[in-house]
Order: sequence, then structure tokens, then C-alpha cells
Amino acid sequence: MSDTPTRAFTFPGQGAQAVGMGRELAESFAPAKAVFDEVDEALGLKLTSIMWDGPEEDLTLTMNTQPALMAVSMAFFRVLEAEVGLDLSKHAKFVAGHSLGEYSALCAAGSLDLTTTARLLRLRGEAMQRAVPAGKGAMAATLGLANEKVAEAVAAAAAETGEPVSVANDNADGQVVISGSKAGVDRACELAKEAGAKRAMPLAVSAPFHSSLMQAAADEMADALKDVEIAAPSVPVVANVRAEAVSDAEILRTLLVEQITGQVRWRESVIYMRDQGVSELVECGSGKVLTGLTKWIDKSIKGQTINSVDAVRALAEAGL
Repeated sequence: MSDTPTRAFTFPGQGAQAVGMGRELAESFAPAKAVFDEVDEALGLKLTSIMWDGPEEDLTLTMNTQPALMAVSMAFFRVLEAEVGLDLSKHAKFVAGHSLGEYSALCAAGSLDLTTTARLLRLRGEAMQRAVPAGKGAMAATLGLANEKVAEAVAAAAAETGEPVSVANDNADGQVVISGSKAGVDRACELAKEAGAKRAMPLAVSAPFHSSLMQAAADEMADALKDVEIAAPSVPVVANVRAEAVSDAEILRTLLVEQITGQVRWRESVIYMRDQGVSELVECGSGKVLTGLTKWIDKSIKGQTINSVDAVRALAEAGL
């Protein structure tokens, strides 16, 4: 390949989980099994049993989902290193992850070790769950309405109800997630529909992620992160809340706290990477959510999903 990488690696967030994820990979490749074993040991529980055997309601508990998705992403990533010869510093221009996926990106880039990443994500999930009483918060996805119109509906709902509600994820053109109090989100959905949204539907989540209601969780993560060793990444991380490349370890530490209450600027992050010369995004982990979003954002960017043993073997045959 050329001396200047045109590829970036991305890592999915919550919603990509599925019972059984990673099992075949662990059975096929020793580096993958080693990742799962280390995560189980780091957490002092058999997270892999929940991942592979369910029940689904246990896997979807935030405190399980977050380290589980990271483990699957890192298992695929370690297999790519071992089987395909992946070297981020040579083969990638950036890494990026959606919400919790940013931790996977940092782990892949060597800023955080695997054990630390697993423990931080377990704590992050627990803190997010504790931050808001069940039933008080909500999230909803809006489809088919211009992003600025969604933002206007959210602002109007906040002003009208006096409730906290904000844009949580700017995922793609016409795909925006809002978050906040249940009353605020419900009213924002009504206003978005009145403005022409094709859909504005509640999401089955346990807390209002990426909203001001998560401040208690942000405070917990600030405390947890203050003494964690974070190294400079081997390639820059395109951070959620900035939608631009960051390589400074102390700034990355701060941004991991800010992302708890801040907006996931995924659409802008993909556009930023494109404008910096990236022509291919490789998604590592469960599902293919980010690859789908790439098609919505810019069809000229090639999307590749590494989410199965067959996908690993295909890339090994094609080469980097």
C-alpha cells in the first residue's frame, strides 16, 4: 500500500451487541481467546458466559454490554494483528469509536491496556446506570428530518417544558438520537414529527446517555480516570466530542469524561477523516452499525466490516 495510509479503524458502541458474539472467533483463533480470558479475569466474572449464552437481558445491562462489546472489538483487532500483520502505525491514519467504542479505539492504539479498559468500561456502565433513577430518563431516535431541524425541536422542547433534553448522537444526515428527561424527550419527539420527521421513536435503553443527566456518572469517571496511566496513541484518535484528531494523552483523559454528558459527533468525525484523506473505514467488532452509517454519510468512503471469522480470513487473503 502507499506510504500514506488512507484507512481508519472504527469500533462500535452500545446497540451492536448480540448473544453469541465472539464465540466462533475465540474457538478459531488463540489471540481472540486470550482477549476474552483476560477480560474475564480483569472483571472477576465470566462475562463470556453472558456474551455467548445469554440471557439477552443480562447482556443488555449497560455494565455488561460496555466491556463485552470492547472485548469483541479487541478480539477481532488482535486477530488482525496476528493473522493479517496489522500494524496501526503503518496501516492506519486514525482510529475512532462510537461512545464506548472510543475506549476500544484507545486500547487498539495502545493508550490503555486491555485489563484497564475492561475495568473502566464496567465502572462506566455501572456509573451510568446509577446516575438516573429508572423511568426518569429516555432516549429516542429521529429519522428523516434535517439535523438542524432536530436541534431546533430539542431546543424548543427544553424551553417549553423546562426539562433537560439535548442531541446525544449526530450519527448521519437524518439520523439523530436525542436524550434527557422522559418529558423532555417525549415533547421533542412530538415537535420533530410536527417538523416533518418520518419517525421519532423511543429507544430501549436503561439511561439517558450523553445528556446533562449523566453528570454524576461523568464525575465518577473523572475520579476513576485521574490515576489511570494513559499513553499517547500510536495513531491519532478522532474523539467523539471534538470530531477531530487528538494525540495528547491528557486531553484524551479529559475527553473521556466529557463524552459521558457530551454529544457523539459521529457524522462530523467521519467527514473529518474523509477530509484528512481517509477513503476506507474498517469497523472491528460486533454488528455493522458504523459501516451502515458510513454509507449514509458519504457513499464515496469504502466501508469494510470485520465481524466474523470469514471476514478475517478474507482480509488475510486480500492483504493490507
